[in-house]
Amino acid sequence: MLSEKRKNFMIFMFPSILILMVTIAGPLLYSFVTSFFSTDLKYSGLGEFVGFQNYMTALQDRYFIDSILTTFHFSIFVVAMEFIIGFGIALLLNTNVKGKNIFFSIIIVPMMITPIAVGLCWRLLLHNTLGVVNWLLGLIGITGHAWLGDSATALGTVMFIDIWQQVSYMVLVLMAGLVSLPAEPYEAARIDGASSFQCFRYLTLPMMVPTFLVAILLRLITAFKTYDLIYVLTKGGPGTSTEVISYHIYRQAFTYLKTGQASAMSFLLVLVLLPVAYLAIRILRRKSD
Repeated sequence: MLSEKRKNFMIFMFPSILILMVTIAGPLLYSFVTSFFSTDLKYSGLGEFVGFQNYMTALQDRYFIDSILTTFHFSIFVVAMEFIIGFGIALLLNTNVKGKNIFFSIIIVPMMITPIAVGLCWRLLLHNTLGVVNWLLGLIGITGHAWLGDSATALGTVMFIDIWQQVSYMVLVLMAGLVSLPAEPYEAARIDGASSFQCFRYLTLPMMVPTFLVAILLRLITAFKTYDLIYVLTKGGPGTSTEVISYHIYRQAFTYLKTGQASAMSFLLVLVLLPVAYLAIRILRRKSD
């Protein structure tokens, strides 16, 4: 027999579970089913059952493989740079530097702006002829450049914009980790004559490792899913030089209308992200214990 407390808990939780099943589990299940059919938006119904053919087609698609490689390149680089810059800023803000509250407020502003708005602002700033960036370069005698229109610079430019926006996330997470560190080990180390660098190397870095891992893994998951910034800035171009996996899946579903193949690609992306998500959850649980 269930206790009264447990019954009340289940009664109150049931509406939330039902909503989650309808809004999350339902679409996921439908997408999983369509990945085994030749579903096409030009026709009604699921289409013909093709088994794992959509998955095989995706894995043999050169553009899909290229989009995966671009996504890895993009995600690893931006997360690494955001972590390095974010940790440096967090260390600075963790000191008694003057005006750090004002600086902190400025730092978190980009994170509060939606990626769509960020993309539109930077498109205007980087415009070939009307952009402020090329105008400023012209003042010092440097010829302007089509930053988003050249395959040699497009991906690097998108990476820079993503770092500009998302570094504040790293600052927030790492700053929270630094503030939560216990003071006792530092006091004991200073009594023993440890220098600031030794405290940083032998105390701060080891104690911050769980926070480092959580920040990096969670940011990697969001970087792998990047879509809106690419859509606004380059639409995957020039050519396919900035086409990440999320945008490639979008094109399969809503440009070529092959929702069966798009669903298969989506679940292949899930398979890539699941181990990362699992590691993040394990680390969070260990940290809370």
